[in-house]
Amino acid sequence: MGDLSASKIDHENHLLLDQPLLRLPLELLRKNFRQAHYQAEKDGTWVKNALRETATGAVNGRTSQAEVLRNLDAMIARMRGVKRKLTAFADEETRLHRHEEARVRHLAELYDMYSVDDVKYEAWSRTRLDRLMVDYLLRHAYNESARQLAQEKGIELLVDVETFEQMSRIRKSLLNRSVNEALAWCMAGDTKKELRKMDSNLEFMLRFQQYIELVRDRSKTPHEALAYAQKFLLPYKNTYKTEVGQACGMLAIPPGLAPDVSAYAELYSPSRWTMLADLFTSTHNALLSLPPLPLLHVALSAGLSALKTPACHSARPKASSAAAPSHSTSLSLASSVCPICSTELNELARAVPYAFHSKSHVEPDLYTLPNGRAYSRARLDEYARKAGLGADRVKDLRTGEVYEVDELKKTFIS
Repeated sequence: MGDLSASKIDHENHLLLDQPLLRLPLELLRKNFRQAHYQAEKDGTWVKNALRETATGAVNGRTSQAEVLRNLDAMIARMRGVKRKLTAFADEETRLHRHEEARVRHLAELYDMYSVDDVKYEAWSRTRLDRLMVDYLLRHAYNESARQLAQEKGIELLVDVETFEQMSRIRKSLLNRSVNEALAWCMAGDTKKELRKMDSNLEFMLRFQQYIELVRDRSKTPHEALAYAQKFLLPYKNTYKTEVGQACGMLAIPPGLAPDVSAYAELYSPSRWTMLADLFTSTHNALLSLPPLPLLHVALSAGLSALKTPACHSARPKASSAAAPSHSTSLSLASSVCPICSTELNELARAVPYAFHSKSHVEPDLYTLPNGRAYSRARLDEYARKAGLGADRVKDLRTGEVYEVDELKKTFIS
């Protein structure tokens, strides 16, 4: 009889991995609402002020009829612009609500299943795996492949292709040595206010890099770089004293002399663009409450940890690790060794914690080899027969070392 407790689904723990699935649309809805509110307040204030000034001028006789009509036309055009913008925000809100509804429905299906042996659970797990694959592709900028996979599997409402496409486009522009798109993202709506609440240094680092490029470009005069520094860098002099001090010193140290001064050689280094791209990615994920790692890595780490034991990374003889395994050894390893001990997953699982087991499982009729490894006598005899050894010799299932049967020691579990 199977272990019912092992096959029972713990719904709450099962959905820990899926928190970003619901959280991201909520964050995008909140951001969309803030931007719509900001745009309505901004344009509404402008129209109110213009209307007040026009009415006052008309009553006092300082404004001609033609000017009043021009002002009214300008206000009407401004309000039409606000309507178009608010319509776009409303469409985006409707789209996000569809995403959120589909995701709630998808997660609710899990609560109708109570065992991993349920037929419906296999289909649900396959859908989740498809989501994790799309998330992995998007985070590595394989946007077209991710979009096609989502369309093929019919999970467009369960993934966030547009959000990651925008992120990868801005990241690519930074790697191409342009800060314009990243700065526009920082300044859009109230993103700047949110970044300030997070104590993010992204905007300052982008401005600093733009200043570095002004200094690097010898066609620009020092006055242009100085004016830029006074406008965008000096306001941060109390927060980023070191960087502002370096910005002042760069005026006296052009790129040609920078290699002789280590502190400034790093500022002119092309590797700063990669640093900025990574900084933007981490800031973008933090702003939208996204985990820093792909969800596929998180799920894989949990699975590896559930199987890992101290024996999986025990020391192996150097000779056996250097030698290539034979064909018979490969066949045996494929059927007898745990996944964590395999060549493909052993290094990947090295950093994850060991599994917690409330019950121990030990093979019967154990024998210990001279190298300290223990196997059941039946497995040793079967492996020796497959390896073509005589009845008086056995072979280690992992290292391939051959021993005489007389060297084995009977092992008892106390």
